[in-house]
Amino acid sequence: MEKLNVLLVCGSGASSGFMASNIRKAASKRNLDINIKARGEAEIENYLDEIDALMVGPHLAYILDEIEEYIGDADVKVLLMKPSYYSTLDGEAALEDLLKEF
Repeated sequence: MEKLNVLLVCGSGASSGFMASNIRKAASKRNLDINIKARGEAEIENYLDEIDALMVGPHLAYILDEIEEYIGDADVKVLLMKPSYYSTLDGEAALEDLLKEF
């Protein structure tokens, strides 16, 4: 797998920062080249041309349609994170979920 660029969004950006950090740790244990940034959902459009995947906090499921519209034809996989690992900030489980898409 080549380098993956991932944007992780949740409402405020606080928990997504921890989640991104935990996914980074899980990826580095496996020697995977994953660049993951955490931002608020208002910034999604700024990153569309640089990312391969967008991981969305489970509490933002209601904006998925809007996100699909932003993305349009861009080759970006959108992944709604599962509450089971998001609530515990389980980077390993989140990484597994992400890797299933690639």
